[in-house]
Amino acid sequence: MRVKVLRNQDVKFLAAFIPKGHRHTRIYINLGDEILILQQAAVDALIRAYALVALHPKRTGIGLRIRRLSKYERKEGFAEYQLLEVNIDENKLINSLSKVYDKYVQGHD
Repeated sequence: MRVKVLRNQDVKFLAAFIPKGHRHTRIYINLGDEILILQQAAVDALIRAYALVALHPKRTGIGLRIRRLSKYERKEGFAEYQLLEVNIDENKLINSLSKVYDKYVQGHD
C-alpha cells in the first residue's frame, strides 16, 4: 500500500464547490501531479473524526469504518455509505498508525 502524507506545501490549490446540478459540497485538492475530489460524506466523516480528537481534552485517536446503511438506518438526505466510529482500543490504534507515519516521515521529510 502506498502512503502519502499531505503537507501544506504539497497542496497547490484547494477549493470547496457544489457541482452544477448537484446539492452536496465537494472538496477539490490539486497536488500538482494529481487531483483529489472528496465527496461531502467523506468530508463530513473527516471533520467529525478530526473534531472528536482535536477538541477532546484526552482523546488521541478515533477509527471510522465504511458501513452501508439502509434508508431506515440513516437520516434523510444522508449517503447510503457512511464512515462510522468503530470500537477499537485507542492505544493500539495510535501505536499502529504512528508506526506507519514514522516510517513514511523518516524517509521523506
